[in-house]
Amino acid sequence: MDLYLFSIIILAGLAVFDLIVGVSNDAVNFMNSSIGSKVAPRHIIMIVASLGMLAGVTFSSGMMEVARKGIFHPKFFLMPELLTIFLAVMLADILLLDLFNTFGLPTSTTVSIVFELLGAAVAVSIIKITMDGDSYMKLVEYINTGKALAIIMGILLSVVVAFSFGVMIQFIVRTLFTFDYEIRLKRYGGLWGGVALSIITYFIIIKGAKGASFLSPEAVAWIKTHSWTILVSSFIFFGILFQLLTLFTKINILKPIVLVGTFALAMAFAGNDLVNFIGVPLAGITAYDFASGSGNPLTATMEALQRPIQTNTLLLLLAGAIMVATLWISRKAQTVTQTEISLARQDEGIERFGSSNLSRVIVGMVYTVSSILRKLIPVSMKRGISGRLDSGAGKKAGSGAEKSPPFDLLRASVNLIVSSALISFATSLKLPLSTTYVTFMVAMGTSLSDQAWGRESAVYRVTGVMAVIGGWFLTAFAAFTTALIFAFLIYFLKLFAILGLLLFAAYMILVTYRYHTKKQEESSAIEAFDLQAIDNADTAVGITFEQTGQFLKDISDNLTVCFEAASSEDLESLRNTRRDAEKIRKRTNIIVENIFKTLFLVHSSDMDSAYRYSHSVRALQSISDSHRDLITRTCEHFENYHTGFMDDQKEELRHIKTHLTRLLWNTSIMLMRRKKVDYDYITNQCSKIKELVTEFDKNQVTRIEKAESRTRLSILFYEILENALAIGRQTHNLLSVFRESFEGDKTNH
Repeated sequence: MDLYLFSIIILAGLAVFDLIVGVSNDAVNFMNSSIGSKVAPRHIIMIVASLGMLAGVTFSSGMMEVARKGIFHPKFFLMPELLTIFLAVMLADILLLDLFNTFGLPTSTTVSIVFELLGAAVAVSIIKITMDGDSYMKLVEYINTGKALAIIMGILLSVVVAFSFGVMIQFIVRTLFTFDYEIRLKRYGGLWGGVALSIITYFIIIKGAKGASFLSPEAVAWIKTHSWTILVSSFIFFGILFQLLTLFTKINILKPIVLVGTFALAMAFAGNDLVNFIGVPLAGITAYDFASGSGNPLTATMEALQRPIQTNTLLLLLAGAIMVATLWISRKAQTVTQTEISLARQDEGIERFGSSNLSRVIVGMVYTVSSILRKLIPVSMKRGISGRLDSGAGKKAGSGAEKSPPFDLLRASVNLIVSSALISFATSLKLPLSTTYVTFMVAMGTSLSDQAWGRESAVYRVTGVMAVIGGWFLTAFAAFTTALIFAFLIYFLKLFAILGLLLFAAYMILVTYRYHTKKQEESSAIEAFDLQAIDNADTAVGITFEQTGQFLKDISDNLTVCFEAASSEDLESLRNTRRDAEKIRKRTNIIVENIFKTLFLVHSSDMDSAYRYSHSVRALQSISDSHRDLITRTCEHFENYHTGFMDDQKEELRHIKTHLTRLLWNTSIMLMRRKKVDYDYITNQCSKIKELVTEFDKNQVTRIEKAESRTRLSILFYEILENALAIGRQTHNLLSVFRESFEGDKTNH
């Protein structure tokens, strides 16, 4: 029994780690609407969510049965076999969730635990069938196929249901209130508040009461009997309260609705998803206790796990406390949160995902269908609807200077109300509905209904959604396969497998932690370029100068490494320069976006300045494109193990590098420090680069005529010269654009 007691201790420890990685992934489910709408400071949102989780864990007792008997029939297994299943599940779950958290993809903890239980149970069942010499058709007797299929279908159906409800409810609410909703809230905001809070009351208190560990059966029965009374009373009370607040105070009633909705969704998450983190360890402890109390613990079957068991409330609160602590300290939770916010934001900007052929096809089909439907709708109706769905109205009504949130409070309230209602209803039916699927698809549905996916962003948003959904299917396959393999290893290798898998898990978590830290640093460096909420044109112009100077400095440093690595044929350094070139390209896009923001500020007062800065966009993009082309072609040449440069070519490229990097470096210093421009010096540097390129072109022709230089090497040499010349020329043009600003500063002083 010592091995099995050790297994129980390991399960308890894994439960803590699973809570940590699980909450890091699922914080996105109940935090995004509040964070995305900026309803309150982040610490206030965190406090509300924390209180919701602590309340929700006490409603999760009934859900714990899923881990004990939801996927397989425990009566067919012995205690050692169940512990094998549970250990395999927990180890696989921690590894998979941590991996998804690292890449910032919100996956489903419910899907992972269901398929891990299924995979591990199938593995142990196959072993038992093989050892008994039975037919593999008997596998259906071990697995609770009916319940497992119901859970899986419920999870998949939740994707369609959540998206559909998100689209429909948001369309109705937005049409009623519009984007400029302040005036309409005064008229019938109480009605919306009454509906919102009564829905939350109904689904959280009435439907969730069945799983509460602290309510007696009599109390649950009373709540069920008087459900309509509670619902109607809640609607009347909250409706009157919010209407009075809108009429006699300056309180924006959407803020308390969003905060209460955050509390409700955090509560629903804890009530529904706590089973994903501690349900399996609790089932293992229960199995060990029952086996220890029997006459022969190693051969006693586990029929006792079929019976309903009430989980201790203090144990649930302890789990809730760990979840709350994780919510406050987890960096990976913030990474996962940013994915959904970027896909749901109302305004355009730098997209987190690229485009794909499939997303283009989907957007093209939807655009074609919508064009046909628009022709069938009467013009008067079309004008009326489009007028009420005009997102520009809300912007005109805003403060202007303050940076607008990714989406407004009205959409945030719909996200929270619809999500919490669906999840709480599933909890009352003891169906482990995926909170990630529901909240993500509701958010995508409401953003689509709000026309956040415009023609400028639709392809990228669809790519992002497909990437997340694809990750969900990958979760199911990876969870099943990983748990199955782990179960086989633990069954046959016992302690060696347990210790080996623990070490493997610890190593992988360390690797992903380092990777995530590095990615965070890179992301912070890129985000540092993002122009914040600035209403002063001079400040915005100054930041643009600094960013452009830093951009040129980064290119100078990157080109220096590239030329030296090409000369020494250092392939690893060349690959690093290619990765750096991609980061620089992303920064270029942000700088260009910031220039457009700056143009918006200077447009009304200085048309000449606006015209000047618009020309800098073309120069920046040309420099970035030439830089990336030079780096990419050089790297590909040596990756294909083609011939390296001759000594004469190396010397000529060294001269090009010296003058080009000197040009970039000096220009960057002038821009970052707003120093007086030595325009003649920069012009001379550009002329010198042009002269060198012309001279080296002739030298290369001579080498080709003498058959000294191979064809691919000659092509690369010419490409480097042309790109270097283009970078120098466009840097000169860029400085010409900014030159008048320097002279203007001098005149003003």
